Amino acid sequence: MKRPSAQLSDRSAAHAQRILDRLDRIGEVLRDRGDALALIGLGSVGRDLHRLDEHSDLDFFAIVEDEAKAHYLESLDWIQAASAVAFSFPNTADGRKVLFRDGLYGEYAVFTLAELRRAEYPPGRVVWQRADAPDGLDVPVRHPHLEEFDVPHQVGEAMTNLFVGLHRDARGEGLSAVRLIQVHAVDRILRILELTADDGASRQDLFARERGVERRYRERDLPLPAMVPGYGHNARAARAVLTWLQAHCAEHLDPALLGVVEDLLNDAERRGQSYRDR
Repeated sequence: MKRPSAQLSDRSAAHAQRILDRLDRIGEVLRDRGDALALIGLGSVGRDLHRLDEHSDLDFFAIVEDEAKAHYLESLDWIQAASAVAFSFPNTADGRKVLFRDGLYGEYAVFTLAELRRAEYPPGRVVWQRADAPDGLDVPVRHPHLEEFDVPHQVGEAMTNLFVGLHRDARGEGLSAVRLIQVHAVDRILRILELTADDGASRQDLFARERGVERRYRERDLPLPAMVPGYGHNARAARAVLTWLQAHCAEHLDPALLGVVEDLLNDAERRGQSYRDR
């Protein structure tokens, strides 16, 4: 049985141990059923056990015989055998989300062996596997696809996110503008940092670029409070994003596009000042 880091607080360590014990118990249930091949832990219950804390949840794959998959997806009897369930619903074609009565939360997928070999997922940890199961189930055959686009492409995407977002904001489509300026453009900056920062750290979650960036980058390198100030503050966010791009990627900024984005941003800031002066 895996144990949480000794550096955790007592509360975090207790929660982490409950998570690991629950995963071990699910493994025991699968072992006793006879129609399962393996249980693979992912994320902080997989290979990243150092990330376990009081906010962690369960992410795992259950690998089962072909004829058993439908039952494992439709029925909660095997999960209930591990611990009582308060709520669950199917969130993908292959998986469910589950809240246990004791407050632990989990997300899982059920795959056959053939499906697992076609799936893209980060390397995990074998919690349990049947004696006749093949080795290496915790390592994907198909590795997750990551963007290969270079820095100039990311800069162009970020600048056009600002351009369209500022137009949406001027039209009164504030929520759409938030997504373009404070989400999509910031995602481009995160990708630029991945491509250029020599920090030696890998992305915490291959499928969610935003995970763990606060620990990975200092605020002076990634001023998120200014870039993501929230609804009603798109001009402020756009100014922070543009200032960052000018400071870090000036050689990739197209003068024509920069000019029109500056004009849009100046107009947005004037509108904001006019509104505040009323």
